[in-house]
Amino acid sequence: MSDRISVTIDQGVADVVLTRGDKMNALDDAMFAALIDTAEQLGADKSVRCIVLSGEGRAFCAGLDMGNFGKMADGGDKASTPGTSGEGEEGRLEKRTHGIANRPQYAAWAWRELPMPVIAAVHGVAFGGGLQICLGADMRFLAPGTRMSVMEIKWGLVPDMAGTQIMRHLVRDDIVRELTYTGRIFSAEEALDYGFATRLVDDPHTEAMTVARDIANKNPSAIRSAKHLLTQAPLLSPADGLMLESTEQDKIIGKPNQVEAIMSNMEKRAPNFKD
Repeated sequence: MSDRISVTIDQGVADVVLTRGDKMNALDDAMFAALIDTAEQLGADKSVRCIVLSGEGRAFCAGLDMGNFGKMADGGDKASTPGTSGEGEEGRLEKRTHGIANRPQYAAWAWRELPMPVIAAVHGVAFGGGLQICLGADMRFLAPGTRMSVMEIKWGLVPDMAGTQIMRHLVRDDIVRELTYTGRIFSAEEALDYGFATRLVDDPHTEAMTVARDIANKNPSAIRSAKHLLTQAPLLSPADGLMLESTEQDKIIGKPNQVEAIMSNMEKRAPNFKD
């Protein structure tokens, strides 16, 4: 889709790869744009049933490009803040450009908002913005030896790519605070223990593709409703959450894809779902 990201779609699975491997897939303006454009295009493609998000080369994503930090240091140039337009105006990050998010936030939040599941296959490092992008996925498969960090404090900043809103639902509050205040680099094993990782696997991309194909072989209407339910659940009261379960089920039950799920299981054959 760009010189920053490649996308291959096969049998309902989109294999999305950050392709700036020589820079450890660091986030420059072109990468921010590619992440957002890719997510928006895949979100509009009803043939896509699951997404695998990974990085080429030595890392998933090393965070913000060092060139941006260098520009910040030159007289405190505000124009270099991640994802900004270069205008340097006060309060620029407060402007909502993508629904509830600004542009850099949406590079991570977009994967959360997509109607289909997203699996991040993570290796090498996921630092700062790179960590926040993989947190936008539904699941994270990590290779042993992967290192992570809420690294913004190293540069005198706070995490501002939706990380605070996602971490609080995954990880204990005191651990989030410790990692945010210190910027400490932590291991894949710690990530699993804390709740950042879904599982540790020797080859996260291969495992993610296997799981994605399994998901793509399920009723896509039910999968999309399930993601909507699970994304909304932390935001709703029990009464609203129970009502949402019912309204989503009413959209599915007895419809052709749900009937096909029953019939294919009873007839012991591969299902033929409609997108």
